Amino acid sequence: MRTNLPVTTVEYPISDETIIVSKTDLKGKLTYFTAAFVAASGFTEAELIGQPHNLVRHPDMPRAVFKLLWDTLQSKQEIFAYVVNLAKDGSHYWVFAHVTPTFDERGNIVGYHSNRRKPDPVQIERIKPIYKTLCAEEARHANAK
Repeated sequence: MRTNLPVTTVEYPISDETIIVSKTDLKGKLTYFTAAFVAASGFTEAELIGQPHNLVRHPDMPRAVFKLLWDTLQSKQEIFAYVVNLAKDGSHYWVFAHVTPTFDERGNIVGYHSNRRKPDPVQIERIKPIYKTLCAEEARHANAK
């Protein structure tokens, strides 16, 4: 995992035409991704395949958002979310993610599929203070235990 990688204020630009795609197994390990995911993450294909998708989790992302995401997916529903990811070099990139479960012919979940695109900057400015508040609350409750 990425315990000692830097976090910078540099933002990796996502173009309007870019669609970042990744697929994972049931445990969230990467099984497929596009070149756009490789480029945005800064990791090589070899560094990504088989790794947990949370390899790109930014520390400013509230855990509650991922709890909601996983609960929604496990109930066989799709979810949309604004996500900030952390690249290997410490830069970050915001995305609007559409995440869905992948089903087999019997309707069982066999993995997950995510399409991400450039988000509306106005919405990102709206979500940043909400995520900051959520992270502060999560930290406060973690320190109270």
